[in-house]
Amino acid sequence: MIVVVIVAILAMIAYPSYEDHLRKGRRSAAQNFLAETATRQQQYLLDARQYAVGAGALAALNLTVPTDVAQFYTVAINPAAPTLPPSFTLIATPLAGSRQVPDGVLTLDSTGNKTRNGQPGWK
Repeated sequence: MIVVVIVAILAMIAYPSYEDHLRKGRRSAAQNFLAETATRQQQYLLDARQYAVGAGALAALNLTVPTDVAQFYTVAINPAAPTLPPSFTLIATPLAGSRQVPDGVLTLDSTGNKTRNGQPGWK
């Protein structure tokens, strides 16, 4: 009986750490997708002299949101229309009720600025 209690206590300690590790992995997948999208945006700018923005931007970049990201984040590219000078902001918003909500919104803009939950950087 004592062994069962000890195992239960260890599980109670380890499980939150395990969930935190999974959340960080999913956040990393979203960050990688945003970085890949930013790279594609730079290539698109060279060809079209503007960034792909709005609802059809991912299709214009020939990208689809990976399943491991789409299960936890909604990815959008702002603004809705091209701007002068050209600019974009990539936004990954955690789905309501998902385990990623504590991480907050991830952003990456055309100048390379990254934020997580409104704070500079993705750490």
